[in-house]
Amino acid sequence: MEVEDSWQEVLDASAETSGDAEALLGSCAQNLSLQPLSSPEPDAPPIRRSQPIVITVNRAEGLDSLSSSVPNPFPELCSPSKSPVLVGSFPPPTSNKHLIKVFGEDSHSRSVWVSRGATTREVCHMLVQTAHCSDQENWALLEVHPTLGLERCLEDHEVVLEVQATWALKSDTRFVFCKNYAKYEFFRKPMAFFPESMISDSADDSKGMTSSDLIQNLLVSGTCPEIQGFLQVKEPSRKSWKKVYFFLRRSGLYCSNKGSSKEPRHLQYVADLDDLNVFTVVNGRKLYGAPSEFTFSIKPTKNPPRLQDLKILSADSEQTRTCWTSAFRLFKYGKQLQSNYQLSKTALQSPEAAKDVKSEASLVAMDFSGKTGGRVIENPMEAQSAEREEGQAWRRREALRSSLPNFNSAAKSSTGVHKSQPWFHGRVSRKETQRLIEKQGLVDGMFLIRESQQHAKCFVLSLCYKLKTKHYLVIPCEDDGRRYFTMDDGVTLFIDLLQLVEFHQINKGILPVCLKHPCVCVAL
Repeated sequence: MEVEDSWQEVLDASAETSGDAEALLGSCAQNLSLQPLSSPEPDAPPIRRSQPIVITVNRAEGLDSLSSSVPNPFPELCSPSKSPVLVGSFPPPTSNKHLIKVFGEDSHSRSVWVSRGATTREVCHMLVQTAHCSDQENWALLEVHPTLGLERCLEDHEVVLEVQATWALKSDTRFVFCKNYAKYEFFRKPMAFFPESMISDSADDSKGMTSSDLIQNLLVSGTCPEIQGFLQVKEPSRKSWKKVYFFLRRSGLYCSNKGSSKEPRHLQYVADLDDLNVFTVVNGRKLYGAPSEFTFSIKPTKNPPRLQDLKILSADSEQTRTCWTSAFRLFKYGKQLQSNYQLSKTALQSPEAAKDVKSEASLVAMDFSGKTGGRVIENPMEAQSAEREEGQAWRRREALRSSLPNFNSAAKSSTGVHKSQPWFHGRVSRKETQRLIEKQGLVDGMFLIRESQQHAKCFVLSLCYKLKTKHYLVIPCEDDGRRYFTMDDGVTLFIDLLQLVEFHQINKGILPVCLKHPCVCVAL
């Protein structure tokens, strides 16, 4: 068949091909033969093999010489002032140092190396030296939990690393370095912090002591009178709040399950003071639906902050909240707070700090109208009259100075002098102003000046007095073609805000108290 014949041709062709391949391999095998390895010929070049390289022990010298020969293209970025770590804060390799991050009030942070037992006072002193702050005292370290809205001022004797060890690993908790003038204010003005209506009737007054003497004696001995009063408490796992009568004693916090009864059978134990910390709640209305903004919370000391572990309380006024939080601190730390206060007073009496401290007790009213060289005005009515006359004399002197030929050029150059002052905060809101003053301590005389958001070209002087923030409008006005600033409808005129502040640091004027403590924000 034709198919068979064709397949036979293919097979015959493949056989011829394989035969040709065998013949080719055979010829190659005759021409190629493997030679045995033998020593090289005498005239061949020697083989170069790798040799070990000797490495010098002191390699740092070579690196130093290399780095010195290569110029630094960005010297301004590598300067100590631009470094995010404190100058000289790198610990030696063998030291027992730990790194913490501290934030300023401008949200910028700085890393600091601290020892294991470093206290809050020591860390604050380190930051004061680094930030070149003008004064040494009234600085504090805050423990802030932004998510929960909790803030508290660390005590001077607390170990910073022990506080940090109680935080959760992935939390947003931070340390904030800022001013706090009210840390020990209850030692100076106890009656402003502990009103008689909140002192428990169980206090021993059989000796005929007044309430002020009783409070003063208790504070000196490192303790506090028992506190009582109604507080709004947030019920667990519910949005509602309940009004409960609480008692704060040395043995702990109690609440009454029958009105304001303090009989033992009606008292319920709430918490042990040694195992908790008291925090101020920021923005309590929004976060927890609190009935007022005067909210605080107690939290277990050694546990990471969790919402279910918090006991949130709300007071009806700032004085009530301050009374409760101050009593918590005194009952927990006792004589340690008194010791911290004495140490702070010792630091203020040092020669360096005495230069910047102005005691209000050293300021007296004087009369220099006579020929005897001046006398102290002891009559309060006469002192107020002298203060008004001084304000009118101030206006007459400024009117005379403004009539000078070179006054206009000097006034134009001084219009923006307030922008470089630490008490000027630009366009901050009223709510933010109250938060700043509250964070740095609600003490009489704390102030700041800001731009008004409701009145164009006007400013607002925000002043703290009796635990409340008051706001005074500073209005620009013109007199004889010249621009002034006034707070009393033109009775007293000032050429700029700096002159206004300096005047009211000595004279109250229309203010309830003289300006004492500027509310400042330090950048780390």
